[in-house]
Order: sequence, then structure tokens, then C-alpha cells
Amino acid sequence: MQSELAPRPGLHVAIIMDGNGRWATRRGLPRSAGHRAGAETMRRIAKTAPDLGVTTLTLFAFSSYNWGRGAEEVGGLMRLLGDYLANETQTLLDSGARLTLIGRRDRLPQAHVKKLDRIERATRGGDRLHIRIAVDYSARESIEAAAARWQPGDPDLGRMIASSDADADDEAAEVDLLIRTGGDRRLSDFLLWEIAFAELWFTDQMWPDFDAADLARAIEDFRTRLRSGAFRGGAVAA
Repeated sequence: MQSELAPRPGLHVAIIMDGNGRWATRRGLPRSAGHRAGAETMRRIAKTAPDLGVTTLTLFAFSSYNWGRGAEEVGGLMRLLGDYLANETQTLLDSGARLTLIGRRDRLPQAHVKKLDRIERATRGGDRLHIRIAVDYSARESIEAAAARWQPGDPDLGRMIASSDADADDEAAEVDLLIRTGGDRRLSDFLLWEIAFAELWFTDQMWPDFDAADLARAIEDFRTRLRSGAFRGGAVAA
């Protein structure tokens, strides 16, 4: 079944924010220091993205497979998430940004879920940038769950896969550009449905070192790839 996700103005950029732990290890720091540095990079990229024509930014923060990491590292990542949800609301409101989470919520600490509900409600009117953070996320699980719920006459399966678990109306347009930092060239079960026609951009740079200039270069490269006859969103572009 071909997706019919509604297009939105501007670009949808998705980022696999890889390399935090290695960045810290190479500096003789605990892996938690790399994750903290990565969180600051996330804030900087979200701030500059709208100026580069990005209206939707989906960030892979925590895979469902990451629960298998050490308890100390997982605990540190959960604390970072809790701090972000507790402290970021006003910044998002001031910048006209909306935040939603994609991924499972049932395995997150209940305090985090309450903070998440509050920040999603508070920022729902943000129309300059939609930030989607993937936490406890697996694309395979999202596809399987949507397929299990889907019945003839239901909305398009692609919309169900791409929606937030908390809001069935919160579908995002298909991804235009997927960026992965950290040197690996794989998708790691991220947005497998939504990136069907995305351009891919890989860099060896670790996520904490990624900056606005790097994002600009990736988008500039993306724009050079668009040409007559290129496939986008399941159809041939004019």
C-alpha cells in the first residue's frame, strides 16, 4: 500500500544523532558527558533549523534496543530526557516550536509521561518548527502496530504509522532528508516507512560536534540532488 501522507510546506529533516558515547570516550570522559553534549547540540540544531527551511525535525534520541545498554547509561539518558521535558517548554513557546514524542510511552517513567503530556499540550500551537523526538522507538514496531490496528475503511496505513502514539491526527510528512552522524551508514530501524523516498546524508562527525554549518551543508547537498524526474513521495516530480 503506497503512503499518501499529506505534504507540508518546508523540509522534513530526520537525524540519527549518533556518536555521543564515542565522542566522550575519545576525550577520556564518561559516556554520560557525551550524551549531555549531544543534548546541547540538539537544542542548537532545533534553533537554527527553521532558518534553513526546515519545518519538521525528527530526532532519534533513544531506540527500543537501547534498553539493553548498561543501567547507568540508560539511567543517565532518562534523566536527560526528564530534564529536557521539565525545562524546555518556555524556550519552545518563545521560538514558535511544537514538540511531540514518537515511540512507546508505556515503558517510560510515569513522571516523564506527565511532563511530556504537559509540554505537548502547551506547545501544540507552535507553527514555526515541529520537533518530533523518537524515544523508545522502533520503526518495525510502529509498522506492526499500525498494521494490527488497520481495518478496511480506516485512514491510510501510512498516516497511522507516521502519527504520534498519543495523537492519531499528528501525522508528519514523509522525510525529505535523513542525516546520520557518527560514521555508520545504516538506518537502525528509524522511520523505515517515512524515508522510502528520502535523500540520505552521512557524516563521520560525531553528533556533539555537529553544528548549524553542518546542517546547512547537508541541506545544500540535498537541494543539488533534486532534479526533474526524481522520485519524491511516491510520484515523479515535475
